[in-house]
Amino acid sequence: MYETVECRKALSPSGLPGLDYALNPYTGCEHGCVYCYAPGVTHNDLRTWRVVRVKRNIPERLARELPSVEGVIGLGTVTDPYQYAERKFRLTQMCLEILHDRNRRVHIHTKSDLVVRDLDLLRDMDARVGITITNIDDRISKMTEPGAPLPGARLSALRELVEAGVDCYALIAPVMSTLEGRERELMEAIADTGARCVFHDPLNLRNVDTSRLERMGIGPSPMARRRIGEAGREMGLDVSDSFENR
Repeated sequence: MYETVECRKALSPSGLPGLDYALNPYTGCEHGCVYCYAPGVTHNDLRTWRVVRVKRNIPERLARELPSVEGVIGLGTVTDPYQYAERKFRLTQMCLEILHDRNRRVHIHTKSDLVVRDLDLLRDMDARVGITITNIDDRISKMTEPGAPLPGARLSALRELVEAGVDCYALIAPVMSTLEGRERELMEAIADTGARCVFHDPLNLRNVDTSRLERMGIGPSPMARRRIGEAGREMGLDVSDSFENR
C-alpha cells in the first residue's frame, strides 16, 4: 500500500560513520524484515510500517538543498531506496540523476537487485553500494525478509556492480542463528561475485519485536559471526566484524 506525501526537507544530518547526510525517498518499507528496528528508532508504528509513504516532491527539494551542503550523502539509511515502490515511483533514480549532475558522493544501502537499473549513473559517480545478504537459503530469506528479493538476485546484483567497476561490498546484517551451519556457503557465494569486502553486524534486539523472534526461534549468533570472519579471511576477503568500521 502506498501513500503519497510532501516532505519539508530532502536531506537530514546523518550520525552514521562516513555519511554526512541522509536521503530517504520513502518512509516505511515493503520488505517486512522480522529483525527491523527502523520503526522503533524513527518512532513509527510497526503495524503500519509496510504502508510506504512516497515523498513525491523529494527530487525538487533535493535540488534546492544541495547548493548549501557538502559531503557524502547516504541513500537508504532508514528504508530501502530500491524497495518495490521504486519500480513505480522512481524517486531514487530521479534523486540519483540530480546527484550525478552535481558530482556528489553517494553511499547506497539496499537489499534489492533493482539497484543495477541505475548502473549507468553509478559507474559515472563517486558512489559506493552495499548489498545486504543475510542468508543463502531461500526458505530462510522468505521467512525473515518476506518482501525482499531472494539471495540469488542480490548476489547477481553484486556481481554486476563489481563487473561495472562500482565500489561495492556485501553486508551480512544482522547475523542471526538462522545462518549457523551455512556461513562458509554464504561467504563462498559472495566471493564468487568478485566482491572483496564484507561487513557483518550482530542482531540488534533494541526496538524490535523480540517476542516474534523468540516464537520463530531466531536469536543472535556470535558463533556464526566468528565463522564468517574465519571463512572470509581464508578466502582472502576483507572482512570487518562491524559495519561501524566501514
